[in-house]
Amino acid sequence: MRVKYLPGSPLAGKHKRLVDMAEFDPLAQQRKTRPGKRRGRRIASRSKPKGARPAPIASASTPAGPEASVVAQPETRAAASLAMSAPSPVVSSPPPLEPPRAPWQKTPPFHRQAYAAIDLGTNNCRLLIARPSGDHFMVIDAFSRVVRLGEGLAQSGRLSEAAMDRALGALHICADKLRKRGVHLARSVATEACRRATNGEAFIERVHRETGIRLNIITAEEEARLAVLGCHILLEPGCGPAMIFDIGGGSTEMVLVDTSDAVPRILDWQSVPWGVVSLTESIGPIELTPEARASAYGEMRARITDGFAGFSERVTLARQTAAANGSLRLLGTSGTVTTLASLHLGLPQYDRSAVDGVIVPTASMREISQRLAHISPAERIAVPCIGRERADLVVAGCAILESIFDIWPAERLGIADRGIREGILRSLMAAGGLGDRRAAEAVQASKSAHAGGAS
Repeated sequence: MRVKYLPGSPLAGKHKRLVDMAEFDPLAQQRKTRPGKRRGRRIASRSKPKGARPAPIASASTPAGPEASVVAQPETRAAASLAMSAPSPVVSSPPPLEPPRAPWQKTPPFHRQAYAAIDLGTNNCRLLIARPSGDHFMVIDAFSRVVRLGEGLAQSGRLSEAAMDRALGALHICADKLRKRGVHLARSVATEACRRATNGEAFIERVHRETGIRLNIITAEEEARLAVLGCHILLEPGCGPAMIFDIGGGSTEMVLVDTSDAVPRILDWQSVPWGVVSLTESIGPIELTPEARASAYGEMRARITDGFAGFSERVTLARQTAAANGSLRLLGTSGTVTTLASLHLGLPQYDRSAVDGVIVPTASMREISQRLAHISPAERIAVPCIGRERADLVVAGCAILESIFDIWPAERLGIADRGIREGILRSLMAAGGLGDRRAAEAVQASKSAHAGGAS
């Protein structure tokens, strides 16, 4: 599938269960950036029509690696049915009129066809802004930064001040892009780090106060659904159930899906609180000896295997049936799989167009995982496509990946450089851009319908 970028996008020309919709309120920052001098304030006050309020981006609620931006084929309204039970209702009332805008408001007019998704994970902060384009969507802008929000969380149970400051710095950039692109409808989510941290809710409030972005802490179930919705189109054709997984910074999700329909149906799923950051920190410092590295890697493998033991038992029949039919299909989305796929392809640097959608032998991915797990940190830093940022986390990713191969022993692995952000955008666009109050009503009605999902 080709990636389309709007001219002027920072990525143009390069190679290559439902969620809470977040509110972006540009006033949170505009109040701070209005003229600071006394004379400026008087002028602004005189020019502001009485009672005028700016139009915020619509808000609603729904139930519970390298930078990659994707133009996918949103599965029209049928995509909204990718849920743990009933599909979302569609509301057809006319859209409300936008309220008047104050003269001092510097943001551009809102475009109803501009959608945005923010994914604040344990390791990365990612933004994707897109506009529908026929059966596709066109990327307008994108942003990704490693923030390591979950750094130290395993030991303290709290988000550290340094980690929160890094995340806020990235979210300020996201807020600027939302304003500049005139985003009308956005959905912003936070995942495992904010779920686990005792000060997660306080951090969410701080983000809204300082950036105008209201993040919603989604459940592991919602995270799994969004990942599937964002990347399932890259599954190899075949019969029977398939497995999709997402290795994150603070958690890993495995989802068994039925692909007999255009939009896959989730049969079973499991999330464990082990991602590349949380698993690395749980092991602690590793001595610079081959024996210590081997022991640490074995311990990582054991923790993942134990975490997924119940799920592995539940999918035994599906695994045996698929194996008998020669159709064990496996698709992964994460920085781990895209990095290892780059090494398999021998790329000197990351190239999304070469990685997203590629099919690689799992035997090769196992061999690469073993090699990375047993070399020194300095040697990992020197490996192309890894570098210093990923050198200390990639080993945990390799351990998780190998354990997944044990649970679902497919001979081939599909690589997806897409996930939660794309799932959010597909959800918004599949709902027809309901927006404003209508979207809130639709997803609130759906919340009750989905209350009894898998656990």
